[in-house]
Amino acid sequence: MEDKHSNFSGTYYNRDTVLRLASVARLFAWIVACFYSLQWILRVGIFALQLMRGLWPGMGFTDYAQNILSLFEEPLRGLVYFIVLQGVAQALLMFMDLEDNTRRVARGKKEQL
Repeated sequence: MEDKHSNFSGTYYNRDTVLRLASVARLFAWIVACFYSLQWILRVGIFALQLMRGLWPGMGFTDYAQNILSLFEEPLRGLVYFIVLQGVAQALLMFMDLEDNTRRVARGKKEQL
């Protein structure tokens, strides 16, 4: 059976550190998602309270548009952070697999010679 992962000592990175960093990136992605979700729920609540208390009459169209757009801008920023952090975690794992597979193929070719 072929070795799944090599522990070649000539690598330029510490495998455990990269795995830990990928785990931390995934964890922070979920923390960011929770933080921005809670912040959005709070903003929607404040928005509803302002409407119910009558704080919006007399505002112009641009004021309404700005307040409504700001409700969606922050969650989109949080979504981008979430996707980037998840992507970084996956990219780290992909690069480790790529390096591992390259070494395995090179060893296989060397053995054939």
